[in-house]
Amino acid sequence: QVQLVESGGGSVQSGGSLRLSCAASGYTLSSYCMGWFRQAPGKEREGVAGIDRGSITMYADGVKGRFTISRDNAKNTLYLQMNSLKPEDTAMYYCAAGRPRWSKLLTDSDYNYWGQGTQVTVSS
Repeated sequence: QVQLVESGGGSVQSGGSLRLSCAASGYTLSSYCMGWFRQAPGKEREGVAGIDRGSITMYADGVKGRFTISRDNAKNTLYLQMNSLKPEDTAMYYCAAGRPRWSKLLTDSDYNYWGQGTQVTVSS
C-alpha cells in the first residue's frame, strides 16, 4: 500500500533553514501529484506547496520565494527546502499524494494519501 514518511523537522531560529523529506513506498512517486501541508495548533490545515506529476509547482503566498518543493523520482522522495524561516512557519508539516487538478494542488481534500507529519518549530 502507499506509505509516506516525513523527516527533517526540528527546531531552528528565525532566519534559519530546514529541508523536509518525504519518502514514498508502495507506488511510483512520479505517478502522483505531491503536496506539503501544515497545521499549527488551533488552526486549519493549509497547503504550503504542491508539484504535479511533471515539474509544475504551486506555492502559498506566504512562502513564495522562501520555500522550494522538489521531487527525486529515482529516490522516490519529495523534498521541501525551507529558507528564511519565520516563527509563523511553526507547525506540523505533512506530505500528501493524490491526483488533483493543477489548480487544486494546495487543496487538501484532493489528496488521498498522507504521512504522519514532522514538527517544525521556529523561534524568534
